[in-house]
Amino acid sequence: MTLTAEFVSDIRRQFAALGRIVADRPAAFLDGPAGTQVPNSVVSAMAHYLQKMNANHGGRFLTSQDSDQMLKTAHRIFADFVGTDDPGTVFFGQNMTSLTFALSRALAQTWKAGDEIIVTLLDHDANYSPWILAARDAGAEVRLVHFKKEDCTLDLDELRSHLSERTRLVAVGAASNAVGTINPIKQIAHWAHEVGALVFVDAVHYAPHGLIDVQDWDCDFVACSAYKFFGPHLGIMWGKRQLLESLQAYKVRPAANTLPEKWMTGTQSHESIAGGAAAVDYLTGLGRRIAEDPLLPRRAALAKVYHSIHAYESLLVRLLLDGLNSIREVKVYGITDPHRMRERVSTIAFTHERFTSAELAELLGRQGFFTWHGNYYAINLTDELGLEPEGMLRVGLVHYNTVDEVESFVAAVRQL
Repeated sequence: MTLTAEFVSDIRRQFAALGRIVADRPAAFLDGPAGTQVPNSVVSAMAHYLQKMNANHGGRFLTSQDSDQMLKTAHRIFADFVGTDDPGTVFFGQNMTSLTFALSRALAQTWKAGDEIIVTLLDHDANYSPWILAARDAGAEVRLVHFKKEDCTLDLDELRSHLSERTRLVAVGAASNAVGTINPIKQIAHWAHEVGALVFVDAVHYAPHGLIDVQDWDCDFVACSAYKFFGPHLGIMWGKRQLLESLQAYKVRPAANTLPEKWMTGTQSHESIAGGAAAVDYLTGLGRRIAEDPLLPRRAALAKVYHSIHAYESLLVRLLLDGLNSIREVKVYGITDPHRMRERVSTIAFTHERFTSAELAELLGRQGFFTWHGNYYAINLTDELGLEPEGMLRVGLVHYNTVDEVESFVAAVRQL
């Protein structure tokens, strides 16, 4: 089974939000990169937690014990999600940004003057500023990797030229949240490890589109956010056990020194963790339906669904690119070659000769097309492209979007 139009229609019935009507037609939620909608099962899981087991961690009474069991299960679920067999190496926080700032502070304690870190100008600022500030505090130097403006792909030759025995960290995104470029994480990690550097991967934008695989990538840390893959606002981070155990976490004294509690500072949003786990269960369920095997192990089911998601989203993004490229006043940024769809996710950013990105978002929003304008915190990218302060209009497609939505959106842009 694949993601046919009928299957997608059935999927959409699981998302109550998708029934919203604007301008006498169903709204087209094309704002997935800023946060996807959530299926009813995620809402139910969060409500169930709050109604049945709302308690703090470690109590010797029933609701606390039920809550702790939910947390234990969630760690196992997210271990499968990122591709590790060690649930203790997965931990949660408010969001990816706060988790990255916390980790950067800990890693900076191991750096000294003369050390170097590498960051890219293609990344969201949450995978840039934390490392820049940490390097400043440690007296380390920063090496910047630019991107090729013609297709918004990383300059891998420049990245490799920056690597040396002084390199302590390479911070890179799995996929650009602005233009959709997928970076070759496995290759970058191999180069970094050859000189003894660690690799931190921002997989926030990649997570709704592709299977995270920390073992295959052989990176050292990965961060993502559940609100990008059909869950609530929740940050998730994974790291290699040896590193997480050896680094000093900034935490209160009574908090455990063992994993994963060591890195989960303060009282967590347990209801969000329950919802995040339910989002992974939602994807797992789709994978089992596609495989027509209700007993398929979670990791195998996730691999199955992401394979189908990529195929379906590639169809949608080709349709969108064909339509936008046929409009003379529109300029699309990033990879547009239909033969290179494996190098990008289904996120498109473009500008219009007559309208700013904010004006486009306003005009299209009135017609029920929900898109995002500006720089989406990828400010280095828009600055390098000479697009500040207006930025671009971003259209993000996920598996609940449809061919009709794409065609209607292109028609609306053409008729502006």
